[in-house]
Amino acid sequence: MHRTRLLPVLAGLLLLTGCAQKPAPQAASRDLFAMDTYMTLKVWCDDGDAANAEAAARIEALEAAFSVTRPESDIARVNAADGTPVTVGEDTANVIAAGLAMGAKTSGALDITVYPVLRAWGFTTDTMHVPEEAEIASLLADVDYTRVTLDGQTVTVPAPQEIDLGALAKGYTSDAVMDIYRAHGAQSAIVSLGGNVQALGTKPDGSLWKVGILDPFHPDQNLCVLEVADRAVITSGNYERYFEEDGTRYWHILDPADGHPADNGLVSVTVVGEQGLQCDALSTALFVEGTDGAVDHWRRDGSFELVLVTDDARVLITEGLEDCFTAVAGYPVEVVRRGD
Repeated sequence: MHRTRLLPVLAGLLLLTGCAQKPAPQAASRDLFAMDTYMTLKVWCDDGDAANAEAAARIEALEAAFSVTRPESDIARVNAADGTPVTVGEDTANVIAAGLAMGAKTSGALDITVYPVLRAWGFTTDTMHVPEEAEIASLLADVDYTRVTLDGQTVTVPAPQEIDLGALAKGYTSDAVMDIYRAHGAQSAIVSLGGNVQALGTKPDGSLWKVGILDPFHPDQNLCVLEVADRAVITSGNYERYFEEDGTRYWHILDPADGHPADNGLVSVTVVGEQGLQCDALSTALFVEGTDGAVDHWRRDGSFELVLVTDDARVLITEGLEDCFTAVAGYPVEVVRRGD
């Protein structure tokens, strides 16, 4: 009799045990150095360490494909081909296609063929210096992304042109890492690839991610903090890689129109959007376009938001960031609206 009465009770206990909530996944973190920058990966999922290991391997594979200095990379092979067609990997073809499309969208403000000029300035090495004007003019004659052709995975770069994907590579990479995390079932993750931050979902507790943007005048401090979810936050600024000569600062973001550091009124451009690749490419292109050009581009294209810092220390934010922007530095802030 006693045994009969216990059976329903035990069954109920087993049912309750089976319905108990699964413990929340713990954070898994990984740091690495790749693409000439320090990277931090952080994900919340059941197999976070495995997800990060896969992400790190993917990053290293993309670096091996995109690096302009590794002789076996897709880009180095294209540049050494002396104008003959070269078959490249799918990732490389995707990024070249994006670079050519952004060149067309920005009237050449982003030009993947500016690499020889960048090299002449020494920004790809440790020999940064101001090149002779005659050298710049000679190299500029072959800066023209429209001469590059892409047919599927076959790319042709006419000699003596050379290409570089530095303005797009980390954005494409952060998108690839997000894809890996989603495949592992993650709903919360954040990565920092140098100045490129990309978040998956929200924090595990449902709150928004807080992403700091550096003050270009004092890069050891934050300019502002953005609260975001499922967004890339990517910044290009004149403080990231530069040198000084005879009291003048020269930075690595070149204007393809004249071969000199872009000096169009901006010192920092942050692009916020869903895709890292788009944000990465735009942060460079809009820096070159300058304040008015960047705002006009934003008004034509509703797929991203902006934080612009001008050389006279003004901060412009587009209206989509108004509710998630917190100023930290004391600069005047203006909200740019589409109807203005």
